[in-house]
Amino acid sequence: MAVAVPAALVFTGVGVGQASDHLPSSSDARHTHSAHKAAAASGLDDPAKKEIAMKLVSSAENSSLDWRAQFKYIEDIGDGRGYTAGIIGFCSGTGDMLELVEYYTQQKPGNVLAKYLPALREVNGGDSHDGLDPNFTKDWKKAAADKAFQDAQEHERDRVYFNPAVKQGKGDGVGALGQFIYYDAIVMHGPGDSKYSFGGIRKTALSKAKSPAQGGNETTYLNAFLDARKEAMKSEEAHSDTSRVDTEQRKFLNEKNFDLAPPLKWKVYGDPYEINS
Repeated sequence: MAVAVPAALVFTGVGVGQASDHLPSSSDARHTHSAHKAAAASGLDDPAKKEIAMKLVSSAENSSLDWRAQFKYIEDIGDGRGYTAGIIGFCSGTGDMLELVEYYTQQKPGNVLAKYLPALREVNGGDSHDGLDPNFTKDWKKAAADKAFQDAQEHERDRVYFNPAVKQGKGDGVGALGQFIYYDAIVMHGPGDSKYSFGGIRKTALSKAKSPAQGGNETTYLNAFLDARKEAMKSEEAHSDTSRVDTEQRKFLNEKNFDLAPPLKWKVYGDPYEINS
């Protein structure tokens, strides 16, 4: 990975190979729940779990499990955020694409995207392509072949989205599934505190149910979070299809798979996917 997981986020205990032993049935769900609490091994920052998380997001964002093929992805999906691009959908209108290109340029001055920095600063906050068209998408795809740009995308994904989601999830006492639910929400809705940002969604959930860290039931709390997440998604036409919650995340939660342990089978937009190891 481009950035090492901070030491504060590294946990030891039950290994990845043992995680499959935690696949729940109705009879052992309670054991599964307590087992993952006793051993925080299978946090989402475990490399195998992180790989699963990237595939799950890619299935929803790109209809593919091959998330590494998405470094070159770029299009305007008509959601008011300008261009959406890369492995987690950096947007020209929300600031994270600007920060990515700034970081890339720090690491590799004179790169093919550096000349677009003034335009990216101008279009930040809206959906304009001013100063980006007609060659920005072509140059983005050219940059995506550069290992330094791939590393920059992973660095910014971890800094802005993945690490904060995992840290907050662990603080709230949820396992790898809950941490993924947080991660997927922060990728789509952003890390702010407005009603339909990640912080606002979490605040709404906490008003309905206690987190495990507060002594609450993990299933009850995560269902409350997913309910709030669906409300946020439905507030935007571009995100109004909630299948990534209904037939993916809620399915894993109903199966009591708090450790996000394979095999995993789910659907997004009606398309079936599976991860067997």
